[in-house]
Amino acid sequence: MNSHRAYLSIAVVLAVTLFATTRATAQAPASTPPPVAAPTADAPNSDLAKAVQNPVGNLISVPFQDNVNLNVGPYDRVQNVLNIQPVIPIDITEDWNIITRTIVPIVSQPAVVQNQDRISGIGDIQLSAFLSPAKPGAWIWGAGGVVQAPTHTNSVLGNDHAGLGPSFVILHLEAGSPWVYGVLINNLWSVGNANSPSYSNGLMQPFLNYNFKGGAYLTSVPIITVNWQAKGSQQWTVPIGGGIGKIFRFGKLPVNLQFGGYYNVVRPDFAGNWQLRLQAQLIFPKK
Repeated sequence: MNSHRAYLSIAVVLAVTLFATTRATAQAPASTPPPVAAPTADAPNSDLAKAVQNPVGNLISVPFQDNVNLNVGPYDRVQNVLNIQPVIPIDITEDWNIITRTIVPIVSQPAVVQNQDRISGIGDIQLSAFLSPAKPGAWIWGAGGVVQAPTHTNSVLGNDHAGLGPSFVILHLEAGSPWVYGVLINNLWSVGNANSPSYSNGLMQPFLNYNFKGGAYLTSVPIITVNWQAKGSQQWTVPIGGGIGKIFRFGKLPVNLQFGGYYNVVRPDFAGNWQLRLQAQLIFPKK
């Protein structure tokens, strides 16, 4: 029953994204839009906001994303995951870039039995690399792979297997349009002969943003995950929700601040039901 709810919830999330896609495309001019250039340091805040909403954008940024997961475990406690996620583009030719995205999770895991201490430390680090056109049009794509390293400082915070798999992103970002929308997909399979259980974990991250003048925007970026080796209702986590964000400048440094809330309409037993997400993203555009 929970699997049916998961598929229905995913369909709803994708339908909303598709509806926005159809609306925005219908309002777009018939002529082919020019390529979207990477913003410079003196670009308007609205251009910077759209640029950082592109997972394969050609600018360096360092997001600090704090995720507060409520009602986790049998005692409904709080889990905190701070993801440090540097994004570094590498120009390989005039026509192609490689965009690297690293996720370093710092986890505070609540106890799952009485009289047990909370465990805090570093989880397993992931690195994604996307090959993407350097001069894209309104439709932008990136394809590559993702690897996971067993860097956890406590066995509760990760898996001793390394992992690898494919990763793909496609999005629509057009000059003059307030909409930025798309989806990022990957899947990780465990490799090696470690003592930990093997895994096959999928991730689908649709994103839908509406931008205002001045660098403010509305956003919805639910992170849908699936554990393919779990059984029945324990496989899927499907959140719905959204938030707000805005580009601020601290001196010459642009910073993207964002806050959102997501409710897991489908989740495994003892997974949190609510997630609060706060992000501060340092932006280093080209000079």
